[in-house]
Amino acid sequence: MIKCIATDMDGTLLNANQEVSEANQEAIQEARARGIDFLVATGRSYHDMRYVLDHTNIVCPAILLNGAEIRDENGEVEYGVGLDEQTANTVASVLNRAGVYFELYTSQGTYTTSFEKGIQAVMDIYRTANPSLEVSSLRNRVEKRFKKRAIQIVDNYNGIFAAEDCVTYKFFGFSKDMGLLADLSKRLEVIKGITVTASGRHNIEITHRDAQKGSALKRYVEKRGISMEETMALGDNYNDLSMLRMVGHSVAMGNAEQEVKDACHYVTGLNTEDGVAEAIYKILEEMPIS
Repeated sequence: MIKCIATDMDGTLLNANQEVSEANQEAIQEARARGIDFLVATGRSYHDMRYVLDHTNIVCPAILLNGAEIRDENGEVEYGVGLDEQTANTVASVLNRAGVYFELYTSQGTYTTSFEKGIQAVMDIYRTANPSLEVSSLRNRVEKRFKKRAIQIVDNYNGIFAAEDCVTYKFFGFSKDMGLLADLSKRLEVIKGITVTASGRHNIEITHRDAQKGSALKRYVEKRGISMEETMALGDNYNDLSMLRMVGHSVAMGNAEQEVKDACHYVTGLNTEDGVAEAIYKILEEMPIS
């Protein structure tokens, strides 16, 4: 019997307009009405997550930054794990030598060294997933989101790594050169104490080795007396694999990478066709009515 549902956001819960459809919202409410715990498990920061969910009726706990942080439904931090100064500097050095633009996610917010590169990186991600989007309207949407995220612009990240009151949670790098990203991943994986993954074909994400969705979800459910066997997880990309491989009921989106589909028990519809709702209703149909 499923007692908890955890879903990724981008490419999973969110449609092409970066919104949660009415159908998905209704399915989530139905699951909660049946006594099922619900949370999102995302690579986004808390403010990035709320930027989307504040436009919905969804208020829930969250696994954030690929597992670097867990927050309750009121936004209070339950758990956090980040990189030490030496490791952060080493990762930054590798990324800088490769010429890859990256953003830094920390306990004090998100930082960038270039507003324009940040805009272009997000536009590339959106256009890859949605080729039909018109460029000018897309840029306006991305700029609005960029400003809402309150990203802080700095000359470099050195002072952030050294600050005692700031924890480095995640590096988020972007490149359209998939060969470069693959090579970069190999170079980074030799650094002790980190996890290297991706939430899309054109990005790379680096966190503490204990900051993974799977380990964070295990920590979350066990604290609430729920087993991973009683948990359902939904996702579409590589940073979802750690939780999909650990739960009793794993669901890949119809738009998921093939490796993700191969790792799951069930493949649902596309994120643009309310695939999350389809999967939730399927599991509810299989549950006994109390």
